[in-house]
Amino acid sequence: MSNFAGALVDILDRVEYRRVNPDDLNDPVYRLRYEAYRREDFYPFNSLGLLRDDFDDFDAYPNSWNFGVYIDGTLASALRIHYLTPEYRKSPANSLFGDILEPLLDQGATFVDPTRFTVDFEASLAYPALPFLTLRLAVMATRHFRATYGLHCVRPEHGPFYKRVLGSALMCEARKWHDVGFPMELWGTKVSDVYDRTLQRYPFFHSSDEERAHLFAEPHQTPIWVHPTARSSEPPVIGQVVTAVD
Repeated sequence: MSNFAGALVDILDRVEYRRVNPDDLNDPVYRLRYEAYRREDFYPFNSLGLLRDDFDDFDAYPNSWNFGVYIDGTLASALRIHYLTPEYRKSPANSLFGDILEPLLDQGATFVDPTRFTVDFEASLAYPALPFLTLRLAVMATRHFRATYGLHCVRPEHGPFYKRVLGSALMCEARKWHDVGFPMELWGTKVSDVYDRTLQRYPFFHSSDEERAHLFAEPHQTPIWVHPTARSSEPPVIGQVVTAVD
């Protein structure tokens, strides 16, 4: 294991993942989002200091989950995940890149679509590897659901990171992304292309069946805290996909 990978496994001992209760409209995750987007002037001011959108509506999107990543009990980052199937097709990526994704869904493909990846500014300085700790949620989702593809909706300048780390490929050029002030490209990783070598390089992406089941089990309304299991999880399994998002 590299020094970088080993250090991340050590940090995971201090991490907890918290699934957001969709009935709690004031969860700290929404404030973290707002502060992160306002910091870069990517989202307009509002008096509530919260950033929620239509894709956070669990009634309309039962295929969605919001998570907070806590280090030593303090919220450090957040990620939202949608799981697309031929039966449940609604997600942020499909709303913008439907002409690309709908034909694949018609063929039976499934996708993990992570969005609203945000980090606390101070935490990002203290933990430069925080993106990897956050993206581990997307890796777990793809493993849990046995998705065909991982999607990566990212700003153009971030595309090379996902290509280098996750072996992703550009699926569509940049388009204006809904309510934020920057365009997003669609990148994707197919199941069999990268999983084994990515987990060999980054063993902290490992997870146990139990950890994944707790994070993604019903009912969504139950907020839960889950400790990572990278130290004791199963070895890589051929035919799974690693995912990431901007």
